[in-house]
Amino acid sequence: MAEITMHILKPSVNNLTARIFVRAAGLDFEEIDSWGVTTSPEFLRMNPAHLTPTIEEAGLPKGAMWESCAIMQYLCNKHGLTRFYPTEPAERAMVDSAMCYLLATLYPLLARATYPALGFPQYPGEVGSSDADADAKADAQRAAETALAEPLEVYHSFFLDGKTFIGGSEPSIADMRLAASLEFLKAIDYDSPEWLTGYMNAMEQALGDAYTEPAADVRGYIAHVKSQQVSA
Repeated sequence: MAEITMHILKPSVNNLTARIFVRAAGLDFEEIDSWGVTTSPEFLRMNPAHLTPTIEEAGLPKGAMWESCAIMQYLCNKHGLTRFYPTEPAERAMVDSAMCYLLATLYPLLARATYPALGFPQYPGEVGSSDADADAKADAQRAAETALAEPLEVYHSFFLDGKTFIGGSEPSIADMRLAASLEFLKAIDYDSPEWLTGYMNAMEQALGDAYTEPAADVRGYIAHVKSQQVSA
């Protein structure tokens, strides 16, 4: 039995983040596809938030935990993976800040811009999940897509600032979270600036199969959704 059991949904970039990490870190893990079972009684006993990725691991107080950034932080701390998560306080603060900024600012815009194209439900309170008409929902989606440019430029000018990665010469867990999330831009054929295309290519080149193999599931889902839209 593997040391880490990870419950995943393959089309999700939140899941992709952790899937890239455990491969890049060379950890002992097994994956369980939890599509359609996250609200089952068995899953809810393990994880009442019914979220993925969820890991089960013997060292955890409750036996399980979720949230991709927290999972990566925990496993880096446990296994001393300082190449992905530095211990020097200022360097670690930049990694933490980049991940928090993504969760609080970039990802909500990314979800509003891409979830309608992906066929994913939007969060309660969003225009996309309301009774607004189709034109209002389309306007909200376009506004979110336009708004992506500002936080993306923050990553370019502040967190990267001439470096190849947020972590410097090698990817950090913040880079894994960012690059995985931005895979969803392919769903809307986003006009990525040159620096972003270069960054995404550098991430895949640096991590190799640890990135490409799980990313294929997200890319395959996006390609399937887009093919259905064309045929319709």
